[in-house]
Amino acid sequence: MLSNSPMYQPRFQPPLPSPSPERHRRIKLFLMAVGIILIIIAIYIFIFPNHALAPNTYKQTSPKPTVNAQPTNLRLLAAGDFIAHDSLNSAAKQADGTYNYLPMMSDFVPIFHKADIRFCNDANLNGGPAFGIIGYPKFNSPTEFTNSMGAVGCNIVNTTTNHSYDKTQAAIDASVDAWAKVPNMLAVVGENKSPAERDTVHYFTVKGVKCAFLAYTTYFNLDAPAQNDYGANYYSNAFAASQISTAKANGARMIIVSIRWGVEYSPNVTSEQKQIAQFLADQGVNVLLGHGSHVLEPVAQLTGVNGNQTIVWYSLGNFLQTQIPAETVFNGVAIMNFDPKTLKVTSMQFLPLYMHYEWTASQAAVQNLPSRHNIHLYKLEDATQAMIDAQQLKTTIAAQKQRLQTALNADGLNIPLITSSQLK
Repeated sequence: MLSNSPMYQPRFQPPLPSPSPERHRRIKLFLMAVGIILIIIAIYIFIFPNHALAPNTYKQTSPKPTVNAQPTNLRLLAAGDFIAHDSLNSAAKQADGTYNYLPMMSDFVPIFHKADIRFCNDANLNGGPAFGIIGYPKFNSPTEFTNSMGAVGCNIVNTTTNHSYDKTQAAIDASVDAWAKVPNMLAVVGENKSPAERDTVHYFTVKGVKCAFLAYTTYFNLDAPAQNDYGANYYSNAFAASQISTAKANGARMIIVSIRWGVEYSPNVTSEQKQIAQFLADQGVNVLLGHGSHVLEPVAQLTGVNGNQTIVWYSLGNFLQTQIPAETVFNGVAIMNFDPKTLKVTSMQFLPLYMHYEWTASQAAVQNLPSRHNIHLYKLEDATQAMIDAQQLKTTIAAQKQRLQTALNADGLNIPLITSSQLK
């Protein structure tokens, strides 16, 4: 019988032991914990319904790693002479006796602020009323002239010119002090209160590029000769080479030089200008900004002895002023774009301007200078022939555009004239 065979053993499952009291306690605690968690979730959903973890209502994205984006463009804008003629001072004078020149050039505020570095040339002393407010031929402006230059957007400024000694060293000191109070300046260079200031190299950093700004004049007026050897930076090859060498040793990657030179009212570049420009190119200067002729002169690209490229604006002409010849009132601002990594020029442009004022034909015939009024600096694109005729200028917009285009590119470059809408 199979049932009695010793090879067969019935399958027998012994009964499970009853849970112990300790196990009952653990199960109870587990269930209580689950219940508390469910209650917390329900309360969260009730209070923050927009954050409920329902399907398709919340998408969590992993944070992207931070990337230090490198700037792709470094823009330098350069303007010509700011000259506080008597007619400008009269137009700027307010009812309370203060001066404000900004309304006359307000059209250019947005233009300036599209550039990183904004060069301007202050062609006169800014000593204030203590030295007498006067225009041509011995200039001294109100200190507010510096404030207005800062307000339009200038942030690097040359102050050394042939008129630096029109007054005294005390007037130079007052001018230096006036500029020191103007906010948001990167560098103001040229006039000094001491030999130590004369020898100082000025630096600033923009978009990661350390720059040095140097400024010189090649001459002083015969009726305003130098009163000492430090009040205004006088150019010599040795002085410039020493400052450029110091700038390089201190890590300056871009060296910008401002220089007063040339022949007044002449669009032609002199042999002295060419010699100095090549010398500075050989020292490794990146940009050379010339002024002094009050009219636009050609732009050149020179190669230094080490193969470096130097952009030379032989004369930027005028900006805010009230001179008489047509060539002095039709000028413009230079725009240069650089690759911040290589500092190579990626493009150059020129935005033409028109310095407007009005007087009658009889007033113009006798040069009744105080009679000039309705003074305003316009982008050339906003000028009309009627405005030009009211200024007693025997020219046309088309003729002046052609002159500017020819002067810019006389050295073989191809710099275009642009409108403000083309300046992005």
